[in-house]
Amino acid sequence: MRADGKKLKGADPMYQVAAHIMAKRSDSMNMITLDIPVEPMSKYLNEKRKEGKRYSHLSLIIAAYLQTLAEFPALNRFVVNKTIYARNEIAVGMVVLKGGKIDSHGTMSKLYLQKDFTLDDVQSTIDKYIDENRAEDNENGTDKIIKTLLSVPGLLRFGVCLFKFLDKFGLLPKKIIDISPFHVSAVVTNLASIRTNHIYHHVYDFGTTSIALAMGNLREVPVRVKGEIVFERCMPIGMVMDERIASGAYFALAFRKFKKLLLNPQLLETSSEVINEDF
Repeated sequence: MRADGKKLKGADPMYQVAAHIMAKRSDSMNMITLDIPVEPMSKYLNEKRKEGKRYSHLSLIIAAYLQTLAEFPALNRFVVNKTIYARNEIAVGMVVLKGGKIDSHGTMSKLYLQKDFTLDDVQSTIDKYIDENRAEDNENGTDKIIKTLLSVPGLLRFGVCLFKFLDKFGLLPKKIIDISPFHVSAVVTNLASIRTNHIYHHVYDFGTTSIALAMGNLREVPVRVKGEIVFERCMPIGMVMDERIASGAYFALAFRKFKKLLLNPQLLETSSEVINEDF
């Protein structure tokens, strides 16, 4: 039993085999771009701003993904040492720029969420996370352990090798997992905030990250409306998935739900109507 998950007993035999054939996460990465029409989100954010409530596009994305994960819990699985696990927590890894400036260095940590969180809960969690990590003189757990590993020649190489060994056999202490940005349900990065196009962010071979979402600059996407081609302003999201955790059909249904929520952001004001457990 790992500190951050339980071995999945009911995993499809095909995926148990796949975990052996594709031993590394970099072997099993699938990628897709989701183009999300931005008008419903912008309209919603403007209306809420008039009511005195301030949400961000980032909070909408994370809240929608959280509700999607609540209904499709296999998204929160991970594979370590050819074994499939169901994660027992929801953690999102995110980079924050120190001082909030584009030319400043960043720090990466993670925020913890619950399946029944509403949009308000998500926004307050994000705000607290950014405030705690953006200050120039503040060091989070990730910063501190990196600083320690770099303080003695050779310690970094030894420490990383030790962490990988312990993680492979489920022996990595929970204290290390709690500060590790590589042990998360998903990595989320908003590249639009630094005026950059979306990318397909890698999922790390070390750790337990199975999903990565990368938002980029808005773009015009051609769509057919009543027989005519029109251009729709969309937010592209580069999605990277570890295909060993679920089938393509499962991912397709999950992302359809994800897009539906972002087209109707008011659905995020309450917690998910469907909360399923993974076994």
